Amino acid sequence: MKILSKYYFNLFLTILFVHLYISAKSQDTLPSKSDDSNVQQLLENAAEDNNSEDIDYSDILESLNNYKTHPINLNNAKAEDLRQLRILNDIQINNLLTHIEKNGKLITIYELQGISGFDLQTIYKLLPYIRVNNNFESAHFSLKEMFRSGQNSTTFRYARVIEPQIGFVPTDSSALYKSPNSRYIGSPDKLYLKYRFTYANNVSWGITAEKDQGELFFKNNQKFKYDWYNQSLKGNQKTGFDFYSAHVFLHNIKFIKALAIGDYQVTFGQGLVAWSSFAFGKGADLTSVKKSATGIHPYASVDENKFMRGVATTIGYKSFEATAFFSRKHVDANVSDTLENGEIAAISSLQTTGYHTTPSEIADKHSILQTIYGGNLSYKRKKFNAGITAANYELNHEFNRSLSYYNKFEFSSKQNFNGGINYNFLFRNFNFFGEAAMSQNGGKAFVNGALIMLDTRLSLTILHRYYERNYQNLLSAGFAESTTASNEKGLYIGLVIKPNNVTTVTAFYDRFEFPWLKYQVNAPSHGNDYMVQFNYTPNKKTDMYIRIRQRNKEKNSTAADAVIDFLVPTKQTNCRFDVVYSVLPAVKLKSRVELIEYKLGDNKTQQGYLAYQDIIFSKLGKPFSFSMRYALFETDSYDSRLYAYENDVPGSYSIPAYYYRGSRFYLMLDYNVTRSIEVWVRYSQTYYENQNTISAGSLTEINGKTKSEIKAEIKFKF
Repeated sequence: MKILSKYYFNLFLTILFVHLYISAKSQDTLPSKSDDSNVQQLLENAAEDNNSEDIDYSDILESLNNYKTHPINLNNAKAEDLRQLRILNDIQINNLLTHIEKNGKLITIYELQGISGFDLQTIYKLLPYIRVNNNFESAHFSLKEMFRSGQNSTTFRYARVIEPQIGFVPTDSSALYKSPNSRYIGSPDKLYLKYRFTYANNVSWGITAEKDQGELFFKNNQKFKYDWYNQSLKGNQKTGFDFYSAHVFLHNIKFIKALAIGDYQVTFGQGLVAWSSFAFGKGADLTSVKKSATGIHPYASVDENKFMRGVATTIGYKSFEATAFFSRKHVDANVSDTLENGEIAAISSLQTTGYHTTPSEIADKHSILQTIYGGNLSYKRKKFNAGITAANYELNHEFNRSLSYYNKFEFSSKQNFNGGINYNFLFRNFNFFGEAAMSQNGGKAFVNGALIMLDTRLSLTILHRYYERNYQNLLSAGFAESTTASNEKGLYIGLVIKPNNVTTVTAFYDRFEFPWLKYQVNAPSHGNDYMVQFNYTPNKKTDMYIRIRQRNKEKNSTAADAVIDFLVPTKQTNCRFDVVYSVLPAVKLKSRVELIEYKLGDNKTQQGYLAYQDIIFSKLGKPFSFSMRYALFETDSYDSRLYAYENDVPGSYSIPAYYYRGSRFYLMLDYNVTRSIEVWVRYSQTYYENQNTISAGSLTEINGKTKSEIKAEIKFKF
């Protein structure tokens, strides 16, 4: 069977080189339309860096989908609006606004090619989210106008894994009594419902509800109704969706820059003090290194942790903006100590999965009250802004973390305060930025960087961070190799070279050190991460890139005869070739081949590959479109897994990990029933050739070689 896999692998290589040959046939200067390739690469990098396919990226996709529905009019866009796209850096934004100020409003998007810093690839990324017209949309409107011109939408989604999973297999009372968390309490159906009203980018309100696989929807349908089982649930099971989110949001209404009631997110500075949203890290897009803070923005997604619940507002006067936010919500936690009357005395950890499918998870649900409040004061000019941010974090019970040597400096208390200052200024073709912060215990964190356009075809990014081991903040997302901005120092250097209008070379090198111990790293350690990517976009039909990335770290040895845990080097090398080609205006082909090598210490080098072919048919005036993929993969183990972004129904995402040996297929159909009703159906299946059990040892274990999922979504606009 390995010979057969190599045959298909060679076939994929042949297809890729056919793409290269065909792409040389035509020459154009500007693509007529675009996809989300930039976001896809960023999400793939995030999955790789976090070593997980389960992190919720839906808030990022939700925000971008909103801009697709309500594109930004460049002729009256503000800098903060453009930053939210996460595509342009501040130098490019300043060049655009200066061009409009000097030459008048843009007449066509083609004018972007004449602005410094706007090359073919940058414009390609922007196209789905921008437009150009001469209408100046004022937010000074009447309620009658808002309800007449606003848009209502309701979305319902259903998803389910088709194969039986062990968590849903029937069991008897005695077996369940011995292991009460060995079965799910609810059904395998995933349900999602959202209503949202929007008026341009100025007004938004809505409600979102979700039920995950294994959670209970109807209380009467609870699977196990034994008395002892109900006592373990403590009456916490409810009828209805497991998670609800609602918001009302106003933006740029006279002097009110932003007002959020209900669920919202805050992002300030470089993420060291207050950043409740997801943040991108390293990747081929060097603009993601610098955080683009947007202050307050609405939350309408289903991650049950990365949001705040309460009220927040930003008020502006001339060059000053003042923000205040208050949030109070119940969060999941493991209870470690209770009083005689059964009340909680302390917790040992905070739970962030958002799942409530077993008695232990239901017991942890909303067991502690989290209160966050703070504010930001900013001074903003065209080329300079600075701000002061403060945030106070409180829990209503003691947080007694189970401390070990590696985490002895992490937050383990009831309350924490963080404060910091941030800056951002432009000087000619230099953009300097940074933030300095301190936590209540005296721990400090610093990040400083510069984006430098040495020439229209050459730019440089430099970022230095220094996070003390005792810096504590559960609301931060600073640039880091680790998952938290603490116990790390490093220097990042990135370079973008554009020798001509169709070629881009991107490279970065990141050197980092961990002065204290880390999980599974029982000594101070260091490492580096570097990447080189060559992009070639010869015309509007073709876009391709070749990437090489290597990550070197130190981890504990896995040697069975080791007396102590000593550190050994780990090295992971990825090589990728990706090409997209439009065969017809409505038909696009996308192919990829990726190779990986992973080595831990003196262990044998593990290898793997992934090769896939996408076919995407777009509507272009027709009511029907589809996308499909067939992929082959083979890796020596889970350590040498590979990630690849997949097209999914709007508001959802799929970035599966490919490991062991097998194939994967998905097909997604999109049909406009009417102008107001749109339907999506998606089917996916992974086949493991050399495995008889999937996800062994977990509640999602499947006794077989295939895992299949069906999704269906319908959206009503009115």
